[in-house]
Amino acid sequence: MLVDSRRGLLVSGSLLAGALGVGLLVLLPVTAPAVQAVDDAVWRFAGAVENEPTTAVAELLSWLGGAEVNWPLRGAALLLLAWRRHWLRAGAFTLAVLTSELAIGPVKAWTDRARPPGALIETTAASFPSGHAIATAVTAVGLVLVLAHPGRSRWRWEVRAVVFAAVMALSRVYLRAHWLSDTVAGALLGAGLALGWPALLMAIRHQRDPAAPTS
Repeated sequence: MLVDSRRGLLVSGSLLAGALGVGLLVLLPVTAPAVQAVDDAVWRFAGAVENEPTTAVAELLSWLGGAEVNWPLRGAALLLLAWRRHWLRAGAFTLAVLTSELAIGPVKAWTDRARPPGALIETTAASFPSGHAIATAVTAVGLVLVLAHPGRSRWRWEVRAVVFAAVMALSRVYLRAHWLSDTVAGALLGAGLALGWPALLMAIRHQRDPAAPTS
């Protein structure tokens, strides 16, 4: 999956640290007002540029980032990996999905952040972090890591995955379903888990068997 598991762990750790950092900025009384000021400014901008065509695109992107699309894609990927007997990749992807899904509810309940007012779509539960952003990053980044072969082609697909995850996250901000900081933290957390589990499992395998393949 990864040419360099150590680099993967370093990047994953940086992404997860970034998600934690955004969370602390949102929650700490010293920094929360400044973060909220930025979030409020983005919220006002989203309302100012609202129009029907953009709303339709944003709703489509939001649907693509939802459970109706993510879970079938995840299931199909795991079936394909099982058919190919790529057990390490299947295990890494499964762990990334499970840990991300298990984290969403408790973190939302703990932070209990209110949703932005005037949402254009129906929302449930607390606002922080964005479950859509987490799920889309885990799925998009994770699928490329476990399905594509290392090289330039996979790098291009990874860039596309990151761009899609970012645009989908911004669609949630435009729809006023989330504050900007909700989606930033969610995207960082999802990408960090998607990259971290493959890197960790490969590092463990290499430690046990230095001659094992790196991909």
